[in-house]
Amino acid sequence: MSGQWKQRPEGGGWFAIWLIRSIGRYGGRAVARVLLYPITLYFLVRRGPERRASRSYLARVLQRRASLLDVARHIHTFAATILDRVFLLSGQLRRFDVGIQGLADLHAYLDAGRGVLLFGSHLGSFEVLRVLSRERPDVTVRVVLDKGHNPAMTQLLDALNPDIAATVIDAAQDGPAIVLAIQQAIDAGHMVALLVDRAGPGEAAQLAPFLGREAAFPSAPWLIAAVLGAPVLLAFGLYRGGNRYDLVFEPFSDGERVPRAQRGPRMTALIRGYATRLEHHARQAPYNWFNFYDFWEHSDDGSHADPTPAQLVAGPAAAGAGMERRGLVRRA
Repeated sequence: MSGQWKQRPEGGGWFAIWLIRSIGRYGGRAVARVLLYPITLYFLVRRGPERRASRSYLARVLQRRASLLDVARHIHTFAATILDRVFLLSGQLRRFDVGIQGLADLHAYLDAGRGVLLFGSHLGSFEVLRVLSRERPDVTVRVVLDKGHNPAMTQLLDALNPDIAATVIDAAQDGPAIVLAIQQAIDAGHMVALLVDRAGPGEAAQLAPFLGREAAFPSAPWLIAAVLGAPVLLAFGLYRGGNRYDLVFEPFSDGERVPRAQRGPRMTALIRGYATRLEHHARQAPYNWFNFYDFWEHSDDGSHADPTPAQLVAGPAAAGAGMERRGLVRRA
């Protein structure tokens, strides 16, 4: 992710989130969904860089020239998942028809008393993970989130569900504190969720093939998994239209502790394997991709390499900072 994109101005911030929350709560989901059309049109017209990034990505994933209608559908899909966030975070889970795949693999770890790392992405809705509270009310989902980086979303979470807000692991802490918090959650048998597809400026990352060209993926989450020896499951909450989602879990790593000398090759293999699975699901649900910037742009400043000891400490904070959705909601 380029520094220039991170500096894109917010287009509403707290007010935009408050507005969509209010419409959803008081007007109902049906009324709010009607309003998504003018919202989509506004962003389609006003947000040129995001519109161009959308068209570039869609051309890759659809393997054809993307039309303006494709871009509008892409924006509308994102807006729909943001609206649904209001209901998912407020515990109104029964509004949604969620098909779950791979739940047996997750149950196997949890029944053995093992905590797990759930590695997600900005593909689909990560909040749909909340339906796990119906399947495993005995297990807590802890999300790594930089509260200070997105205060509007933090306020929304506090207002909608203070109980969920209390389970957030704040990525604004120093690196060792974050790793310790994750380790304590894993040791307690919890699920710890992170988004692992965005590498920020200066963050240690590795390049892997993705949709026809190499893209940068952050190293820190995989380093945490290797150091803690925690099992990793990939999680994809794919929006299928209306009130339908597919929540897919894929076992990815069984949680072996990797000796320091072997971490470089092992992390490279894991990141490349993750990019392959991410590409698979992106092709299956192309309009669910919510990285509205040039995902394949990467610097040559040395950040896209194995992490140094200093980056090992700072890395988890950078990884957590990618949890909140940038792009059209924060910046539009």
